[in-house]
Amino acid sequence: MLISKELEQAINDQVGREFGASMQYVSIAAYFEGDDLPNLGAFFYRQADEERMHAMKFVQYILDAGGQVRIPDIPAAKYDIVSAEEAVQLALEWELEVTQQINNLMSLAISQNDYIAQDFLRWFVTEQLEEVSTMETLLNIVRRSKDNVLFADDYLARNPIVNVNEGLEATAAE
Repeated sequence: MLISKELEQAINDQVGREFGASMQYVSIAAYFEGDDLPNLGAFFYRQADEERMHAMKFVQYILDAGGQVRIPDIPAAKYDIVSAEEAVQLALEWELEVTQQINNLMSLAISQNDYIAQDFLRWFVTEQLEEVSTMETLLNIVRRSKDNVLFADDYLARNPIVNVNEGLEATAAE
């Protein structure tokens, strides 16, 4: 086995958190879609798919390293969102929390001299920079739009850092 029991447990916990994030992003997407903001909805559906993909990467790593997958209970997503700013703030807070979780996993891998895990986790470290930066940008746009959230929705349709059509195609295909 190429993974310690301690790191196996920590990564299993992260699997649960990633699935939980996926559900939270579906909830945020549904909030926007229910408010007739299709681009913001599509963006968060895409984020939900990405979080699920992250969970599956962790699952595959555990299996490849000879560990056992044990997905923990996943708490319910927050669904009583009342504003676009609250929704995006929630997403940013989550991404900042995940950044710390990934850093903790990396610290554990370093302390155990687990170079294979460190190599695997580097992708997530880099990914978190992109995730936090994107959510900070989106939050700034939503805040600037004030009561005109249509501006933020329209911004996503034209912003080159966010491919909204990718999210729409994925949602429409299902």
